[in-house]
Amino acid sequence: MEFPTVCPACARENRAEFTDSSVHDLTCAHCGARYCVFLRKQRFEVLFDLGTRALLDGYAREAVASFAAALERFFEFYVWAFTLERAANAEQEFGAALSGLEGTWRHVASQSERQLGMFALAYLLREGREPDFLTARGLGTDFRNRVIHRGALPTRAEVEAYAALVFALIDRLLTELGPGAAHAELAQEQVFASHLAGLPDGVTAVFEEHPGMFRARRFGGLAPTPKLSPQPGLVPGQVPGQARKPGKAVNDARAAFSPTLRHVWCVCGCV
Repeated sequence: MEFPTVCPACARENRAEFTDSSVHDLTCAHCGARYCVFLRKQRFEVLFDLGTRALLDGYAREAVASFAAALERFFEFYVWAFTLERAANAEQEFGAALSGLEGTWRHVASQSERQLGMFALAYLLREGREPDFLTARGLGTDFRNRVIHRGALPTRAEVEAYAALVFALIDRLLTELGPGAAHAELAQEQVFASHLAGLPDGVTAVFEEHPGMFRARRFGGLAPTPKLSPQPGLVPGQVPGQARKPGKAVNDARAAFSPTLRHVWCVCGCV
């Protein structure tokens, strides 16, 4: 999937493919100028927005794969944010903390179940309560497996419901992380700084932030999902002492997902 970027020399548009590193070395197709785009966007954000694009284009099954991958990569982002935040609170040097985290993550990088276990422990240590949303229903696991592993062909309505579930869970956890998310974002800035230092003369560095589902929620005038009450058993938005409505899904935020989706794609016609 490509995204648009403007050449700093001739101001004409070029298309670039997303990379894992969010670093894009480009040559303008119009004037030949060389420039490097540093895209300040986390991988889970890119994957979720790609899923949204696929859904809007009618590729329902492909959208499910992107949404599922976005959730897994967000769990990784949470572990990194928590670990680096904890190191900062202990006044540990950032480079040493990052190096230790990178070395540890290599042991689980190809094993999603172990990554989920690391996330569960990180959540418990940070929030002081069980991650009770880590259930088949809370994660949409049965639907995901049916589509990805058994080749089921989902309807658009089913994919929208799954996307809303993933969106709500990530949005809720981002709200709980609050400023703590900046610690994981700093790791991306370290990658940028390293690449920037090695750019040859004559190459212009361009730093960009693209709108997306989660950034629209926080910076585009849309309120985030209410933070989960610390009282066990409550769902987002539930008042303590108020009876929980039967059948209410913990991660149900379809009402929030749909207007956000419309907002993002009115502002940005592509990811």
